[in-house]
Amino acid sequence: MPIGTVPSYQPPFPFIYGHVQTLYPTLLRKMQAGGCRRQRIDTPDGDFLDIDWHLAGQGYAERVVVVSHGLEGNSRKKYPLGMARHLNSQGWDVVCLNFRGCSGEPNLLPRFYHSGVTDDLHTVLCHTLQTGGYKKAALIGFSMGGNQTLKYLGEDPAKVPTEVVAAVTFSVPCDLANASRRLDRLENRLYMEYFMKGLREKVRIKAQMFPDILDTQGLAGMRTFLPFDDKYTAPIHGFKDARDYYTKCASLQFLPSIKVPTLLVQAKDDPFLADSCYPVKEAEASTYLHLEIPSYGGHVGFMQPGEVYWSEARAAKFLEDNDI
Repeated sequence: MPIGTVPSYQPPFPFIYGHVQTLYPTLLRKMQAGGCRRQRIDTPDGDFLDIDWHLAGQGYAERVVVVSHGLEGNSRKKYPLGMARHLNSQGWDVVCLNFRGCSGEPNLLPRFYHSGVTDDLHTVLCHTLQTGGYKKAALIGFSMGGNQTLKYLGEDPAKVPTEVVAAVTFSVPCDLANASRRLDRLENRLYMEYFMKGLREKVRIKAQMFPDILDTQGLAGMRTFLPFDDKYTAPIHGFKDARDYYTKCASLQFLPSIKVPTLLVQAKDDPFLADSCYPVKEAEASTYLHLEIPSYGGHVGFMQPGEVYWSEARAAKFLEDNDI
């Protein structure tokens, strides 16, 4: 597939800097949740997931998009809301899922979420298709949600419902080990502390619920992903250690098996992504994977003047081009 920069995306100054692109939407973009409807659904393992429905009209449309947020995000962050608003304006229903523990209420089981979770995405997708009777569906994932989306599409393509006709992902740390090391850099300390603050709090809550399984010794001093994933993420979710988790859950290895048209957008100035997160060879060898590397965009940024961000317009165009 064609690979390269996207000359059509030329943000104004100072959005030519990756850190500005990364921080601006979170801090200064104006966005409201609007008229979405929250629903709680059961999971096969006896837990629950909270999802938000954004309908384009009074009833269900013929097509729907399921949106997955990023690490320590939720369905009402500005980037899923912006995507939902734009796709609604184009006549598509949108369901934004919350990872376990991200909807404002702790989940019932010891497990929470991680970069390789795909069973919850499958549960939400199947529930959405059944509820709305949709003829066509697409997936959109940001950052960690993008890694989950790509892994889901490639790990067992036969399991993906036939209604899924396309996917779009942005700012994906598809090589988890190298992306983790990239985030350890001094320049990314602000982001890392934001992520770790939320993760530490989630473990404290879980430790109160399951004191025989979890303890918080050493938790307060954890400032990077590796020790946290070694002690908590890996053993809770059945991995040997953090490196085993990174190896098995990185979506990079699943890209060659994807069987639906999929767009992966990785900004060249993304401060979170290592060089190995730009899968040029995999895209060149694939019939289905489209890789675009705009010069600008930061991490889940892609700001442009006006209400609609470039990422939202690009996603809608890709879905339209693939007859969603």
